Amino acid sequence: MLLTRRHFLYGVAGIATLALMGTGAVWASGQTKGDDALATLSVPAEAVTSSNDLEEIEDSSTVMAIASTIKLPFGSLVWSCDDAVAACLLPTEVAKPLAQIGLIFPEAGTYLTVLEHAVGEAEGFEIYDVRANSAGVIWTEADIMDGMWRVYGATLSGETLGEPQLLDEGDVNWEMPTLACAANYGYWQRLPQLDGNARVEDSLLKRAAFGTSNAEVVYASQGRMACAPTSCGDAIIAVPRARTSGTYYQLTRIDGASGAVTDAMVLPASMKPLECGYGKTGFNFAFDGIYNYGDGIANLGTYMPLAPFEHPPLDAGEGAEDEGDDGAEANRFLPVAQANGGTRAYSDQPWFHYVRNPLSAPAWCGDWVLMRGQSGICAVDLAGKRYTSLPLENGASSYGEFLASTNMGARTITYSNIDHTSLEGDQTKLCLVRVWQPV
Repeated sequence: MLLTRRHFLYGVAGIATLALMGTGAVWASGQTKGDDALATLSVPAEAVTSSNDLEEIEDSSTVMAIASTIKLPFGSLVWSCDDAVAACLLPTEVAKPLAQIGLIFPEAGTYLTVLEHAVGEAEGFEIYDVRANSAGVIWTEADIMDGMWRVYGATLSGETLGEPQLLDEGDVNWEMPTLACAANYGYWQRLPQLDGNARVEDSLLKRAAFGTSNAEVVYASQGRMACAPTSCGDAIIAVPRARTSGTYYQLTRIDGASGAVTDAMVLPASMKPLECGYGKTGFNFAFDGIYNYGDGIANLGTYMPLAPFEHPPLDAGEGAEDEGDDGAEANRFLPVAQANGGTRAYSDQPWFHYVRNPLSAPAWCGDWVLMRGQSGICAVDLAGKRYTSLPLENGASSYGEFLASTNMGARTITYSNIDHTSLEGDQTKLCLVRVWQPV
């Protein structure tokens, strides 16, 4: 499967950066004289509603319907953050290329291969990862023999991919960048390898407008960011580490078009989320372990506020400093110490806890939240405190159904790789993409 081959690429091709830090960079900083003034999320156990307490809807077809299905090659991987288009990696049956880039058009129920070979194929590069929205496509290519990687971006006009632009490249001192996209920008996050020459460097979230090669740093984090950035339609969610004496991670919503921080919340010390996202009730995040502190926010699973609420305006305020050497406007973004107002607002809300092993960030489908736990997808109506489980396809792999979407949209995409032989001897081997919408 392509999944296995991509994991091999990830293990071998660690990486570094050749691009200079752009203007407008922001540091996850602001609290440098101790942590006493840093407000962190604090939610009592009685303010948390568990998924175990919800009412079950046994017939999922009464609330969620399949709008379309698309059949891809077996072993395909899919990502979606836009109602109109989704990105996919399509495995081939030959050694070179290993994978191609495809686009799925959910409303039409079709897909199209838009990049058959890596831009650097002649130099030993293979396509590794991809994200897309209606404005463009961003992808990575890796040369595992030399431990090199490159990030490319291109505009998207309907079904036509524009000229690829080289956005960044690096070597074994930096991990393979993780990708996201929002508005007219492709985003990528670079983390230093733990045992590389850049291990003391800051983690960087960078971006470039589709159709250009002008990269800029959007956010810099002391040490490694907690998890990969998440595309949430018109915004990017990142989790930088605070520049403090302790270890604090800040969930940070970055507007896709302006690059400005529009919401922020600091987790208790040493709590590190596996996944993050954003929806109609604000931030969501997931833990794959259990903490012996944190009161209502401490156990394995996915958390989010139970209902929408008014978010206080963010203001860098007194004490914000310009961390750059070039006179960049640091106050255009929010240093972590000034996220206190937002954090306290989140602490005052009732919360929801999806009590399942987290495997991906949630997605909003209308007023329903779709989450993946274990091998299946669950749809939750937070307002009605009810849920339903989406049916699995026969012959799905042990991985079960994947949740491809991470945004707030009118529809949500899931997919499963199926290798099934019927009693009559008929074999089905494909990747089945299903597009869901509320009834």
